[in-house]
Formats: sequence, C-alpha cells, structure tokens
Amino acid sequence: MSVFIIAEAGVNHNGLIELAYKLIDVASESGADAIKFQTFKTENLVSKNAPKAKYQKTITNQSESQFSMLKKLEIDINTHKKLINYCKKKHITFLSTPFDHESIDLLNELGLQTFKIPSGEITNLTYLRHVGSLGKEVILSTGMSTLKEIEEALLIIISAGTLKQNITILHANTMYPTPMEDVNLRVMQTIQDKFGVAVGYSDHTLGIEVDIAAVAMGASVIEKHFTLDKSMDGPDHKSSIDPEQLKAMVSSIRNIEKALGSCIKKPSKSEKPNITMARKSIVACKSIKKGELFTEKNITTKRPGTGVSPMKWDSVIGKVAKRDYQIDDLL
Repeated sequence: MSVFIIAEAGVNHNGLIELAYKLIDVASESGADAIKFQTFKTENLVSKNAPKAKYQKTITNQSESQFSMLKKLEIDINTHKKLINYCKKKHITFLSTPFDHESIDLLNELGLQTFKIPSGEITNLTYLRHVGSLGKEVILSTGMSTLKEIEEALLIIISAGTLKQNITILHANTMYPTPMEDVNLRVMQTIQDKFGVAVGYSDHTLGIEVDIAAVAMGASVIEKHFTLDKSMDGPDHKSSIDPEQLKAMVSSIRNIEKALGSCIKKPSKSEKPNITMARKSIVACKSIKKGELFTEKNITTKRPGTGVSPMKWDSVIGKVAKRDYQIDDLL
C-alpha cells in the first residue's frame, strides 16, 4: 500500500483564496495525495487574550494576540466549498483539521471522509468523542503527549464509534521547527507495537530527510507543512518547506517505497544477468590428462560462473578426469 502523503498548507494561505489555490496547484504538481488546511472559528478556539506560542512571537507582530492573528486566517464555508471543488479539478484530496465542534460539524456536512485530529486536542474528551462518533477515517497527531494519553484518546475514539482499523496515529513534535535531537523517530514504532494501529509521522523539521527515514521505518502516512515562499508574513511559513523541497520529498518517498520491496531474499530481475559474470566456476590451473585425479594443485576457481560451482569443490577433489584439460578450461 502506498504511503499517503499530506501536503500541509495549514494557514499558509494567509486568509487569501488566491494563495490557497496556488498552494493546491503546488501540492497537486508535487504528487502528494492530499492537501490539508485548518478549519476553525476563532471565538471557539482561543480566548481574546490568549498568548501566542514562542515561535509565533518571533516571526509575527509581538503586540498582536493569538486571537487577532488567527481571526485573519479563518476560512468561511463558501471558501471551503470552492477549495474542495478546486481540489477535485486538480485530482488531489482536500483535507482540513477542525479545531472546534462547530468546525467538526462543518467538515462532516461538506462530506469529508477523513478527519485529522491535531496534537492539541488529544486531551479534549468531548472533541475526541465528537470526531469518533462520525465513524470516519481518523488520523491522530500525538505531539506533546505520553503513551498513556495516546491510549486514552484511542479508547475514546473507538468507544464513540470509530473502528480501530480506521485510525492512524502520527508521531509528532509540535515545536516549529523541531530540533533533530527532539524528533525521537523510534517512538513511531513504539506506538505501532503498543497499540497495533497504522502509524505515520507529522513532521516539523526544516528538511525532508526525517520524512524519508520515517517511510523506511514503516510510516503509512506522512504530513509536512509547505509554503509558496518561506519569506511570507505569517506564523508557519518559515518552518515550512518550499515547493521544490515538497517535490523532492514526494519523489524520494516514492523511491523509498520501491526500494523497500519484498522481505524475500532472492536474486532480483535486474541482477540475474550478473550471476554468471560475478560468480566463479571450478577450472583447471594446469594441464590435466585424461585419467588423472583432480587435486588442489591442478584445479582452482575463476570467473565466469557458467561451469561447476565452487560449492562442489569437495566432491570434485579426488575424481578422475574423463578428458584432457588445458589451463582455464571449465570442468
């Protein structure tokens, strides 16, 4: 099964539908399976005086509240419909993360079949229960969480009505950007072993190498923030990858998928012709007359591998030559 690659546009549209269209173009051209936005009603998400995250303060207006920043980045229902229709034209799946109950209902009414739960909602019982009750595909991010919190969230979603086999858990770190020493990618496998669910990785590092490594380690979903231009104003642009990096990431992941191949060890189709060239056969290293015995002094092993295999050495030693042999003749 192919890795499901989510190009995370998030709020990098800056509240402008024209930029959102361009982000969809880039995601589609990259070969990603889906593009994901964020759906929220600011009044339902944060209080008026809620502070920004530290990383947001360094790249946006420090005097601006989180409420004011997010209010400018809301997407209304009509814009949602336009973006969904544009994604259909571009043959890419539209996804969006809901951040409040009203937004969950909106996305459900719009027909979304996959619901992405952000890391910040993993301890929000009523939110988890609401998403779980829809019985859709669920992708659960786990930044900032413990294994116990993941287990509790998983049980709530399942108890509310979602099948366990329809849940994918993403290992994640919510620092933008994530320091390499804090990635802890092996945790993804710990989650899979403990809960027996499909796993993936939601990445906030600056490069693409961790995403590729995650695929090699068994990720079935990769989520990565991208932008049209890292220098644009907004909270997430600087910690996102650019269009060329997105293309490179998707291409690399598809190559790794091919390279992982089968767990069966056997000669591949491409290397079979090399067998006779690279392997050796038993050959005469001296002139041998008919009737003489083969000994360690008159035979050796050399390429090509078209004659008697060197693995037959012990059974050849001491046998009688049935014809004359010149140096380098295959037995």
